[in-house]
Amino acid sequence: MSELPPAGPAATMITAFRRLAGTWFARGLFVLLVLSFAVWGIEDTIRNFGRDNAVARVGGDPIELAEAQTAARRETQRLQRQLGPRFEPNEAFRQAVARRALDNLIASRAQDREARRLGVAASVDAVRAYTFSIPAFRGADGQFSPFLLQQFMRQNDMTEADFTRLVVSDLQRQQLVGAVRAGARAPETLTKLLAAFAGERRVAEVAEFPLLTAPEVPEPTQAQLERFHENNPAQFSSPEYREAAVALLSAEILLPKVEVSEAEIDAGLEAQRERSGAPERRTVEQALVKTKEAADAIRTAWTGGANLEAITAQAVAAGGAALEMGAVTRAEMPVENIASAVFALPQGGVSEPIQSPFGWHVMKVTAIQAAAEIPMETLRAQTRETLAREKAADLSFEEANKLEDALSGGATVEEAAKRFDLESTRVTLDRQGNGQDGRPVALPGGPAARAALIEAIFANPAGSGPRVAEVGQAFAAMDVSNAIPAALRPFASVEAEVRRAWTLDARRRAQEERATALMSAAQGNNGQGGKDFTEAAKEAGVEPVRMGPATRDAEGPAAGGIPAELLPALFTLKPGEVTMATTAAGFAVAKLVEILPAEASPEAVTRAKTEVEQAMQEDLEAQFAAALRARAEVKINEALMDQVAAR
Repeated sequence: MSELPPAGPAATMITAFRRLAGTWFARGLFVLLVLSFAVWGIEDTIRNFGRDNAVARVGGDPIELAEAQTAARRETQRLQRQLGPRFEPNEAFRQAVARRALDNLIASRAQDREARRLGVAASVDAVRAYTFSIPAFRGADGQFSPFLLQQFMRQNDMTEADFTRLVVSDLQRQQLVGAVRAGARAPETLTKLLAAFAGERRVAEVAEFPLLTAPEVPEPTQAQLERFHENNPAQFSSPEYREAAVALLSAEILLPKVEVSEAEIDAGLEAQRERSGAPERRTVEQALVKTKEAADAIRTAWTGGANLEAITAQAVAAGGAALEMGAVTRAEMPVENIASAVFALPQGGVSEPIQSPFGWHVMKVTAIQAAAEIPMETLRAQTRETLAREKAADLSFEEANKLEDALSGGATVEEAAKRFDLESTRVTLDRQGNGQDGRPVALPGGPAARAALIEAIFANPAGSGPRVAEVGQAFAAMDVSNAIPAALRPFASVEAEVRRAWTLDARRRAQEERATALMSAAQGNNGQGGKDFTEAAKEAGVEPVRMGPATRDAEGPAAGGIPAELLPALFTLKPGEVTMATTAAGFAVAKLVEILPAEASPEAVTRAKTEVEQAMQEDLEAQFAAALRARAEVKINEALMDQVAAR
């Protein structure tokens, strides 16, 4: 056995470490080292220990930060679509949207808690029927379009589960709020007073000073015209123009490239069996009261031949209400036991009293519309079109990404358009879509995409390079190469326009001076030293005309000739007082002659009653929402609100 080589410096050091490791001092060092690594590894957990990551709690249920951020982002996107692409949200806007989105989530949570407490629910059939009834999801054929629904979910960053929860929540809200709103009853005294207020009429003597009858004004000097030109640059400036290359990519353009197989149509028919025909509809009247005894009495009266008006009076006397629900399908009736009872009745039949969380219902079926089947050929054609549009929409998103990659890779708009078989054009236009010759400029996509394209062109900074922008329901590749700013046109080129504008302005000022002089002359009438209105008007060169009577909101012939601009002030005057207003034709001065009380008519009282009850219903709904929120003991984590704001 060969002898081991002598230990070198490294071996000696290792031996020393081994000996040191056996001491209590070394063991203490190792414990500290392990603890430091452990704390470092779970630093985030220790730092957040005891903290609440929920933005708010509603009755203990959390609203997590991610959910609030998603809601704020959706609300921001919705508002930006309304305000247009030129709107740039600032920090205050984002904070306000975040607060609003959180308030909506809190209200929804509080409502869900109340629905669970009362046992209010929405069936699968009710959710489906509600979704199919939304007009925005109907195609050109009037049928429900899954393509439009999916497009809505994409635009609002929603999953199908998110959308279903939204529909369920809205159906529950309708049931809860419907019961609350049903309790609004307008006091008879109040409705009569409001009807009298709205129906009051006024008669006036009116002297008009139209611009067309203004006295001739002297010819302006060259210096006056030039000064008018300089002082009114907005009237005589050319608009801002943008030079841009544009190409449009849309589902409509891609539709011819999409193929739908027979197997896909069969699967689509199976998935949409409920679209195979128009379901049975029943025209239903309903009475809702608090007690079974009152419901029994209503059923007896209804089966005995009482009409809805009599039933309504009987229900109101019992503290309830009655109404006509209109033609509904079974799926549109969210309360299952009521739906079952209604669709088991014959035409003209009245149900037994049915109990729900809202009270006792008595239902009457006044008409039955039988279900209708759609021919299979028609149904297959509709399904083929729907599936093709869905595929085209999905393909448009894919192609838009490829188009953006091509532009990022250095391709011009024209080159990218040619590569993707799109129409492209170069335009110079103003914000109205007109060229420098004043005529409308042709843009791809037709009228449907025109406004969105123009907005996108003016929202894109000039010289920033080609990009892809979402325009309505399509995508546009665009390159705004130049912005031609608005500029005051030379006086020589617009002299005729300046002369016409100066003359019109001079005539306007002349008529305003005449009208003001008449008002000043007649202002002190009625014992205060003013002239008689008719006499003062004739001195001003006009013949006053007796006009009216007119109500506060009268329009056209109903105003009895009184210009609409005079009415708001006229209804603040006492007889003999005078007012003046700028009208569409020029100026008008009026003296209030007579106040006629409202004619007591049942129609006016009914209209006032409806308006008051609608306002009361809105107030009750707001108070109900506030009460639910208070009951839920809402707690908001203000420290996280800055993180909710969408950026």
